[in-house]
Amino acid sequence: MKANAWGDHGPLGARRLAEGLLGEMGNRWRHTVGVAARAAELAVTVPAGDRDVLVAAAWLHDIGYAASVADSGFHPLDGARHLDRSGWPRRVSALVAHHSGARLVAGVQGLGEALDAYPQEDGPVADALTYADQTVDSTGRQVTPAQRLADVLRRHGADSANARVHHLRGPRLLAIAARVERRLSAI
Repeated sequence: MKANAWGDHGPLGARRLAEGLLGEMGNRWRHTVGVAARAAELAVTVPAGDRDVLVAAAWLHDIGYAASVADSGFHPLDGARHLDRSGWPRRVSALVAHHSGARLVAGVQGLGEALDAYPQEDGPVADALTYADQTVDSTGRQVTPAQRLADVLRRHGADSANARVHHLRGPRLLAIAARVERRLSAI
């Protein structure tokens, strides 16, 4: 996804949009910056033609937290819908919609059908996006996937949707991390 092929919908446009929506949100912005930087590092694990898609999706993965974007209260879905309304490529919207095991959490929240509007991609790009998100904590620091999972559970609480699907989501996210780490070690 090159900027000249997609207009302003490349990584630089993604950064501008994310900063405009999240730039005043303290730790949320720090996390986003960290995830985008991590995705840029992980870009070597995806085909060359997909690297800009990965980095753009990383910048945009949490825009659904912005008050002006929030609709359903489920940030992956709200972010994807905003991207659709803004003319972003459908693939970027879908990656945002499904990042970090969102499908499992959506099911608990009664939003699985709404999330089904977005095709779920499996493969190196989706894995790298999730790994980037799962290796940067809520303050923007790089952590292990296990540390990130523990942080999410602590922040969201024992009764949260994340906690209710942790027995499924945790192992899935750790399996994704293992795949990405294998790809990195093969380079």
